Formats: sequence, structure tokens, C-alpha cells
Amino acid sequence: MSYWFDNSMARGTPALVTWLGVVTGTVVVAFALVLSAFDLGPDDAEHGNFFDRLFASFVHTLDPGTVAGNTGGWPFLLTMLGVTIFGLFITSALIGVISSGIDTKLLELRRGRSIVLESDHTVILGWSDSVFATVNELSIANQSRRRPAVVILADRDKVEMEDAIRAKVPDLRGTRVVCRTGSPMDMDALALTNHVAARSILVMAPKESEDPDSEVIKTLLALAQTASTGPRVVAEIRDPANLETARLIGGDRVSLLDVAETVAKLVVQTSRQSGAAAVYNELFDFGGDEIYFYADHSLGDLTYAEASLALESATVIGLISRDGTTSLNPPQDVLVGDATLIVIAEDESVLGSQPRSDERPDLGQLADHVEEIESASRTLLIGWNDKAPVILRELDQYVPAGSEVDVVTSYGTPLVPPLTNLKVSIEAGSSTTDRATLERHLESGPDQVIVLCYSDHLGPHAADARTLATLLHTRDILGRLGANPRIVSELLEDRDRILAQVTNVDDVIVSGQIVSLITTQLSEDPRLGEVFDQLLRSGGCEIYLRPVERYVDLASGPVSFATLVAAGATYDETVIGYCLKHEVGMPAREWVRINPAKSERFEPEVGDRVVVLAEN
Repeated sequence: MSYWFDNSMARGTPALVTWLGVVTGTVVVAFALVLSAFDLGPDDAEHGNFFDRLFASFVHTLDPGTVAGNTGGWPFLLTMLGVTIFGLFITSALIGVISSGIDTKLLELRRGRSIVLESDHTVILGWSDSVFATVNELSIANQSRRRPAVVILADRDKVEMEDAIRAKVPDLRGTRVVCRTGSPMDMDALALTNHVAARSILVMAPKESEDPDSEVIKTLLALAQTASTGPRVVAEIRDPANLETARLIGGDRVSLLDVAETVAKLVVQTSRQSGAAAVYNELFDFGGDEIYFYADHSLGDLTYAEASLALESATVIGLISRDGTTSLNPPQDVLVGDATLIVIAEDESVLGSQPRSDERPDLGQLADHVEEIESASRTLLIGWNDKAPVILRELDQYVPAGSEVDVVTSYGTPLVPPLTNLKVSIEAGSSTTDRATLERHLESGPDQVIVLCYSDHLGPHAADARTLATLLHTRDILGRLGANPRIVSELLEDRDRILAQVTNVDDVIVSGQIVSLITTQLSEDPRLGEVFDQLLRSGGCEIYLRPVERYVDLASGPVSFATLVAAGATYDETVIGYCLKHEVGMPAREWVRINPAKSERFEPEVGDRVVVLAEN
């Protein structure tokens, strides 16, 4: 009986209220029987039957003030006083039980354990510093949707997640963010997000985890168990060795992003041409012009070169054939036919009403062809983390034979991958914030300087602080030497980008932010995976920033963008915009022009550059 009673009490508030009701009913009946057996009652009224006495006992139990109005003999008054005293205990216990039950329910709601009833929403599984940039980009992308929602499931307190998002992303632009507490690897917790009815799912690689990829893979397994088909999934993988395992689990439904390789490729491309980071940010975020797919274009009878000039406010950058083959910057004379156009536009909604361009290129403004010969380069790599070997491997595929890289690091044991064109020298254990160490390596005259953060050994704040200190010394030393190599740096937190402007660094790659931009884009359209892969792959079609005098005669006056597009076609390149001459630290949107109107004109001068897609 004791064991049975303990089990019933463990069922929570409903069981407690039930037991209080049973005890109260028992006592009320017992006192009514006593009153009936001894014929007790008020002196000035009929005593009534048993049910009258039962009701009187019940009222005295619930309302202690009733006893003050009783009259009669002492046996009756003492009996009713006993009922009232018992009622005080019952009432106080009932109030306590109900109050405790309400508190428990409120706490459960605050902890985020209720099922989400949203549909066509975006689900984010896991938590990292990049979740804020992801939510911000999704809020921009969702502005044209009706009642958009983002659901976040992470093994963190619901209120803490909501407060953090409210502080870091104050303007959600109408997007509702719903947080739930639970492990994404737990199928019961996963069911809270209603992910089966979602539009897309993003799986974050938690930075604070000792093995983030194992958590991502287990989350993919949980998704596969709960639904074999469903919304597209975008997952971050930090170790390339785990990519194949993740592909086996997710199949065609999952798009995988190799975080280390993606950031490393952007660092390499940016280090070779100042301003490239700003161009990639313009393409990857939802704040300006993005990459879309245009199927109903009625340009099938035109060549690729003619189609590039046909649309006034959209830039054609490639084709997707009927069999699904993606080709960026295809041959200029290829017919468009029934292929889907890959375009850069302000929004997908403007493609259907996109006007034809009436602007004709002025071929008389084109400059004579100039052949560029690249010479061996010297790179100074300061710092070391898990992306450094990938950076060296990528850089080796870009530079000519005989190029050199000097590696200086305070932490880590550099493991250099097999290289063909690069000769690497390493100085490990030296402080990269020590001025004498930096002077010794900068005096050799590097062509570019890459500063990596110590993300494998220090926390985000400490790693970024050390990186900023290194940048300050580097820029000051170069100023004293009168040298001006390109400087690109990796930071972990986006808020430190503003601080980096003080160091006059040419470009900053915020690894968490750039990964968030790409994953968000992939969640909206998985076809972008192949486009991004070609943009970032060495040997593919990449973004270059060329001098404007390579394309047009500077003395010919204002140039239309259509003329730049035609000039790029003579080099078998696709022109997507131009960059005006700027000072370091100037906001990108003031000097980067991606996808301008074909009729837009500007006065080119030395220092301006043309943004193109080219093979090399």
C-alpha cells in the first residue's frame, strides 16, 4: 500500500489534488455522520436531514469564517470548529498544490518543451556563434513570405536563447523566432520542431563541442530515422574526413558545407586580390543582390554573350542545362536554348517582369588586349589553426612555381601538406604579437600577409584580441618600411570586424559569418551548392578583380556597364560589376557595385577595377 501510494503521489499535481479531494470527502462525510448520530445542530433552527448536515460540514471546510455565525450547544460548536480547523489545512494544502502545479507548468513552458505547430518554417538544429548571422539573413530572405518563422532547437535554456537573439538581432523584420530546449540528436526533442513540415533544416556544428562533427552526424541520423523524405537539409562539417560519412546518411537530401575548406578558399582568394571579400559578401548575403535561377526567360535563341547584354537589371553568369549540368561563364558563342539562366538580381520576384536592355555597348571605348604574366610570390602566414593546411594547399594551386610561404605561429604544430609550387619555411613557438619577430619577417618584403586566429587553442575573444594586436603591429611596421602588401585576416566574431578597421587591414574574413551566409543561401535553394562550389574551387570559374584599363580606354569618357560586359566577353570573361577606387576601411557598399543596370555609367580612373568571372 505504501509503494502504491508513493507511485500515485509521483504523478504530480493532478494526483495531489485527487488525494486532497478524497481526504476532504472522507472527513466531511465522517463529521456529517457524527452530527446525525448525536442529533447536533443550532438551537434556533431545525437540524435537518443527513444531506443538510453534509452540506454544512462541506461549507465549514471551505470557508473558515462560517463558524463565527454558529449558535447552539458546546458539542455542536466544538464539532463544527473541528471541521473548520481541518478545512484550514485542506485549503492551504490545496492552494499550495495548485500554485506549485502552475509554477511547474510555467517553468516547463519557459524551458521550451511544447510542440511547435508551425509549417513552411526554417529549423535550426544546434547552437553556435554563427546562429545570429543565420537568423538575421533568414529574416531578410523571409520579408516576402507570409507569417515566416524560424525554429531553433538546442541543448540550451530557452529564455537564454531568446534573450541572446533579441540582443544580437534586434530587427527580425516580421520573422518569428521560436526556441525549444533539447538535444538535436534526441528524436523526441527533434519532434518538438515539427521538422517534417518545415521548408528547410540547418544543422549547426557547435564550436564549443570537443567533436562537433559527431554531433552533426548523429543529428543527421536522427533526421533520417524520423523521416526518410522531407525538407532539404544543410549541415556544417568541420573535418573533411567526415564528409563521406555524412553523405552516406543524408543522401541527396542533404547539402554539406566543409567549413574549414570554404573559409580557407575565401582567405586564399582574398589574399591574392584586395576587395574580393566585399564582393563575396555582396553575393552571399540577402541584403543586396543575390544569385537566382531564371527558367522562363524567352532568350533561347540568343548566344550566351547576347544574353549577357539582354537584361537591364540582371546579370547572367551561367547556365544550367536540361540534364542539370551547371556551367558558370560558359563559352560566349554557346546558344542558351532551353537552359535555365543563372543570374544575379535584386530579388527573385523581379525576374518575371525583367525589362530588356536598350543600352548598346560602345565598342570604340574598348582597350587593346593585354596579356598578364604572373611572377613568383612571397606570402607571410601568421598564426595556425585547422584551416592552415587547406590554405597552403589551395594557395599552391594558384601561385607559379618558385613561390614561397613563411609560417610564424605561437601555437600548434604545423603539418604542411604535400605541395608542388610552394616552398614553406616554419618558425613555431615565436610570439606573433612580438614586434621584433614581426619586423624580422616583414622586412623580407612579402607580397601578401595572411593572419589567422588561434581558434584551436584560444576562446573567440582571446583569439580575436591576439589577431587584432598582430594586425596593429603589422600595419605599423609596414608603414615604417614604406611597403604595402595585401593583408587579409580571419576573425571569429563579426563585431570585431569594426575594430579591425582601426588596423587598416585590406580584407577581413569572419569565418562564422561567411559560413552562415552560405548555409542560409543553400537552405533557400540547394542548386546554389554547385554554383558556390565552382566559385570557390581552384581551377574552376572564379571571381577576379582586374584593372579597369584592361577593358576600356580611360581617356574615352564615361563608360556604360553594357560596354564593360562586352569588353569582358572579348577575354571570354563574364563581367558582374565593378569596384571604384577606395580607401581601406570604407564601407563596401560605397565602392562595390554588383549587378548595376546595363545603362549605368561611371567615369573610370586608375585604381578602379572590374569584377569578372574567369577561368584564371
